[in-house]
Amino acid sequence: MRGYALTELSAAELPEPTVGRLLSSWQLDVPALLLVVALGASYGWGVVRLRRRGERWPVARTTVFALLGLGALVVATMSSLAVYDHVLFWPAAVQNILLDLVAPLGLALGDPLRLAVEALSTAASGRVRRVVSGKVVRVLTFPLVSTALVLTTELTVYFTPYFATALRIGWLHELMYLHLLVAGCLVVVPVLTHEEALPSWCTHPVRAGLIFLDGIVDAVPGVVVMTHGALIAGAWYLHHAPSWSPDVQHDQQLGGGAMLSIAELVALPFLLAILFQWARTERAQTAALDRRLDAELAVVVPAPTADHPPVPVLERVRPWWETEQNDVAARIRRQQGDA
Repeated sequence: MRGYALTELSAAELPEPTVGRLLSSWQLDVPALLLVVALGASYGWGVVRLRRRGERWPVARTTVFALLGLGALVVATMSSLAVYDHVLFWPAAVQNILLDLVAPLGLALGDPLRLAVEALSTAASGRVRRVVSGKVVRVLTFPLVSTALVLTTELTVYFTPYFATALRIGWLHELMYLHLLVAGCLVVVPVLTHEEALPSWCTHPVRAGLIFLDGIVDAVPGVVVMTHGALIAGAWYLHHAPSWSPDVQHDQQLGGGAMLSIAELVALPFLLAILFQWARTERAQTAALDRRLDAELAVVVPAPTADHPPVPVLERVRPWWETEQNDVAARIRRQQGDA
């Protein structure tokens, strides 16, 4: 399932990665491909179903879901990152951060939960709502809990035998991919698309603050990996390091730096997305309030008819300085006339 697509080379015989090789080297990962196809087909089915009913689904959401969400999955599991992740640490680190942060952000911006609710039948959409609003999901997606789960996942991957074992066992490597993806979705999806799973106090300003905090937390694994003195999966990488590879310690520092850089870059569009939602919600609430006030005024002030003449317009109340100024001027004129 994890064979090199371009050439059937052993790890030690892989050529040194250049820009051209990094762009052109790909390998087939069957479980990851099946997941991408399943997600893409399900999303496409929902969009087509809405169009057949005469309803529209935003093209921008579909584009982001496909390119940023599914695209990040493909790049992480089947690009040159997957080709070189068994001989260099930094491609594996970039893989994991793509699965943990970038792919969940792209999938969430596509709003697949709302698409499922709108495209499915009433009974099926009700079941989806009950599942995603259940107690287990609410606990896992509680802001502080989900952030702690992501941080724990990343630290567990690198500072336990998890990662080193996954390099040796193919099915565990695939399970690690899925583990990272699900952990990232627990943070991103509720904040951007499924507000029902969040507590009532988690308003847009609070969510913006949580995203800022999450950006700081996401930087922790990169900093720790970059500055950690001991080698991560050192026995594996020392044994499988090709002759052209850099020092293993330097390779680990490159991986930690890449993790830190990508985490901070992802935090900005994440924050911009929630600020955009906040502004859109405020505009919708303001428009609804205006409509309600217009309706209330229409009831209080009925239109003039034969039985109901127009309501007289009350004289404008003038400020005190205008009225008192006129009174003073009138008194002065009267005093001058009496004189």
